[in-house]
Amino acid sequence: MAKILTDISRTFNEFLLLPNLTTEECIPENVSLKTPLVKFKKGEEPKYTANIPMVSAIMQSVSGEEMGVALAREGGLSFIYGAQSIEEQAAMVYRVKKHKAGFVISDSNVKSGTTLRDVMALSRKTGHSTVIVTDDGTANGKFLGIVTNKDYRPSKDNLDAPIDNYMTKAEDTISAKKGISLSEANNIIWENKINCLPILTEEGNLKYLVFRKDYEERKNNPNSLLDANKRYIVGAGINTRDYEERIPALVNAGVDILCMDSSDGYSVWQKRTIDFVREKYGDDVKIGAGNVVDAEGFRYLAEAGADFIKVGVGGGSICITRETKGIGRGQASSLIDVVAERNKYFEETGVYIPICSDGGIVHDHHITIALALGADFVMMGRYFARFDESPTKVLKIGNNYVKEYWGEGSNRARNWQRYDLGGNKEKLSFEEGVDSYIPYAGPLKDTLDVTVLKIKSTMCNCGATTIPELHEKARLTLVSDVSISEGKAHDVILKEIDNSYKN
Repeated sequence: MAKILTDISRTFNEFLLLPNLTTEECIPENVSLKTPLVKFKKGEEPKYTANIPMVSAIMQSVSGEEMGVALAREGGLSFIYGAQSIEEQAAMVYRVKKHKAGFVISDSNVKSGTTLRDVMALSRKTGHSTVIVTDDGTANGKFLGIVTNKDYRPSKDNLDAPIDNYMTKAEDTISAKKGISLSEANNIIWENKINCLPILTEEGNLKYLVFRKDYEERKNNPNSLLDANKRYIVGAGINTRDYEERIPALVNAGVDILCMDSSDGYSVWQKRTIDFVREKYGDDVKIGAGNVVDAEGFRYLAEAGADFIKVGVGGGSICITRETKGIGRGQASSLIDVVAERNKYFEETGVYIPICSDGGIVHDHHITIALALGADFVMMGRYFARFDESPTKVLKIGNNYVKEYWGEGSNRARNWQRYDLGGNKEKLSFEEGVDSYIPYAGPLKDTLDVTVLKIKSTMCNCGATTIPELHEKARLTLVSDVSISEGKAHDVILKEIDNSYKN
């Protein structure tokens, strides 16, 4: 007969955190939200960590290239949505990786003798107004000169003339040697009133470029999530249908972390996808799997080799999987079960696999509860879809400004591959998501800063200054409907208040 779990399926809204002793050290400015994104062995450091425990959902209405840059700038990670052509998704990843943030590798390079026409075509393709001339036309060739769109007039200059006629030659260019700090490079830029500083090797080969505006961006965003080459870290969603073509394209574009986007992670299809990654790339390419809701699902994906595992089925605000199919589990119960198995797996193997809580977050404090229950980071769709940086337009409905937000299981998304079970049909037979509006919330940074401060403040109340410490020290209690009502403003006549406090 069927196995019946007697425990009630719990949600985040059914829990409250109990205060612990708040010491002198427990102030928000001492709290670190750094958290692992991929698995690591005991005593070692993970290849990727986030500076805030938040990633954006793999959704068409959430995670485009603008969100990829904006969230990485704040210390989080975006997974560029996969419900688009391989070429378009790879191009988005490429543009996030090429977004300038300090020392950058030039991707607009030509050889001596290249025509002005070809240089202009390259600038249109890359979107960069600065082009470097090297002996072999590569990013690491011998530096010969630099040209910008201020050095020529397309309407009057000979487009078939060699670019050598227009470039500033190496001997006339202000440059610096490899090993210089970003701060020192910026001083040279400002002292000489230039916009771009080439960084050269001792042999005169090009190594990096430093742009005036990039230093200010880095200085103003010290929490940025950057790779070893000072580029933003970005993820991408994949499916278990076209992974053999999609993954190589994303890797070539520079993606840092892959994540399977599926309504059912406890699946042989996900194991086959992980097997493909390991056979082709070994451990160099990191891949997350899921979603699962129990210990059995976690153990299957852990043993398959997943670098992180997503938890949650049916808890998203636009998800109707539980209503449509009668399958899923309350998000809090899912986390409690999976976290216990994750900890058991760590004790057995010495390998720590981060858990991503995906779904069920309505209020900011739900993020902290998810972390307290053992999650390492959370994935959110509705939260990020509200902002300027999400791909959808701002609309006015009645007297309210809103943005569109739809589920990947809706017919609008047409993301049939997300629900693929190996058949030949190329459309959804029924919907597992809805099409909706959400209140517009302006720039991401304004709201995210408040959310981060709330998390840090609550952690201080719990006596914790790091997420691992919160995992150990957190105490939670179940609450009744009456106590939930008691926790809200009651028995008073409210004046108008700032809506941001309702999150």
